[in-house]
Amino acid sequence: MREREGERAAAGGTDWDSLASWWLETFSNGADIEYELQILPMAASEMSGARRVLDVGTGEGQLARRLARTEPRPEVVIGIDPAASQARNAARQAGGPLYLRARGERLSFRDAGFDGVVCCLVIEHADDGDLFLEELARVLAPGGRLLLIVNHPALQGPGSGFVDDQILGEHYWRVGPYLSEQSVVEEVDPGVPIRFSHRPISRYVNPLCRAGLVLTFMGEPPPPLQFLTDSTDLDLEIAMPRLLLLRFERPLSGGPVRE
Repeated sequence: MREREGERAAAGGTDWDSLASWWLETFSNGADIEYELQILPMAASEMSGARRVLDVGTGEGQLARRLARTEPRPEVVIGIDPAASQARNAARQAGGPLYLRARGERLSFRDAGFDGVVCCLVIEHADDGDLFLEELARVLAPGGRLLLIVNHPALQGPGSGFVDDQILGEHYWRVGPYLSEQSVVEEVDPGVPIRFSHRPISRYVNPLCRAGLVLTFMGEPPPPLQFLTDSTDLDLEIAMPRLLLLRFERPLSGGPVRE
């Protein structure tokens, strides 16, 4: 039965409506250390000063809520998600943002409508990653910032990860086929299959640059120490980033981009 579920997920994407309760319990409101200690503060810092902010793939809204509290307070924060159950969970928790049900591949907003756009650990699950990127760029205003956070493509892709070789007594980090674009279904918890689509870093950067955006910062933060409490080789794992942060900006006509 589980194998057939995985096959359906690979063909048609993850059923986020059925996973909404699991996501809320597992990742929201301080339940996930990586979100609480790293992702939320990092995104809030990058979006500081944005007046109109769009959180694409908001889930139950924890990132949108954090952005709505960022000083100086934005005029509006909108979170969108394709799953009705996720959007309902977000609306129940309120916290300032507006929530809409929508897909990243088809944003129902005018061109250049936001000066802050965030896409955090979402595009790996998109049905059409290229169209998704086009839409993110389309709604970004001149002078605006787009923050893209993904699982690190070089070190966290399919086939990559920590190896504890107890026969040879060695620890090392295996890197999978980095240049091979592929989608895989991982059972991240018992009975929770999620599809991940892998693409190399260039396949994020080049489409957005062709859309007129400029890459102004790339971050590869080490994982929080609290996330590695069960590590068997802390020195190795702390040196392997889990996340890749890419900040793009749409330049003002003839003007400089933010450093």
